[in-house]
Amino acid sequence: MNWITNYVRPTINSLFSRREVPENLWTKCPECGTMLFHRELADNLNVCGNCDHHLAFSPRERFAALFDGGVFTEVKVPEPIADPLHFRDQKKYPERMKAAQKATGEKEAMLVAEGEMNRTPIVAAAQNFAFMGGSMSMYVGNAIIAGAERAVKLKRPFVLFSAAGGARMQEGILGLMQMPRTTIAVEMLKDAGLPYIVVLTHPTTGGVTASYAMLGDVQIAEPNALIGFAGARVIEQTIREKLPEGFQRSEYLLDHGMLDRVTHRKALKEELTTILRMLTGQSPAVKGDLPKPDPAPAKAG
Repeated sequence: MNWITNYVRPTINSLFSRREVPENLWTKCPECGTMLFHRELADNLNVCGNCDHHLAFSPRERFAALFDGGVFTEVKVPEPIADPLHFRDQKKYPERMKAAQKATGEKEAMLVAEGEMNRTPIVAAAQNFAFMGGSMSMYVGNAIIAGAERAVKLKRPFVLFSAAGGARMQEGILGLMQMPRTTIAVEMLKDAGLPYIVVLTHPTTGGVTASYAMLGDVQIAEPNALIGFAGARVIEQTIREKLPEGFQRSEYLLDHGMLDRVTHRKALKEELTTILRMLTGQSPAVKGDLPKPDPAPAKAG
């Protein structure tokens, strides 16, 4: 034994053992397996810098990137009846709700907000797949109706970002009833002559695809998003045929006429601005953070 063994090594070990390593510094890309530093991933709008895979994007993160300066105002959504069916599987429905609220920090699976996107006033709604699979509940139905009513009142376009596994089973038929309710909300926008744009993100399936997610004036999707009604295995078992490669992915659906555009997340804000200003008869947005210049005075004849 000597002073290196008795003193130096324990001192070094104690210094390293005291260091606190923050959690969640890295995220593994589910597509290519690359370890992504969380700050760089956030700066890249949750898109993998190696393979360009679009990772999950929460509604608040999306709105921070969508609205000018990340500033938006939430639209109030009426509260539905809690646990109307007193549903219980392995857990009671209220327990699952509390767990989802704690995990996401959100009240429910949809967030509705109003603000300006490249100086273009809009109302937007976004689903949170992390909240019980973004499932369509009575609250989600109320949220879409509230967003549509707000858009009609303010005479603004309505942009919806879908991400869901379908209707919420804990609400049974009441969850499925949101399909006709949200369809009526979309009709309100059409009757008012207001654009309704849907951006389908990964994944959008089930009753959501069979209702408001496919009723947009323009249908846009993020790259490689899974979009469909029934699952691929169910379809294969039903028709007893092998489905083509890439079936139910954004690019396949674009090639077969189900979508209008497949747009990278980084280009989405500019593309939405261009489309909405065209549909509402406005001039193109002015680049930069300066107000639109005054028109040149007419020359005397």
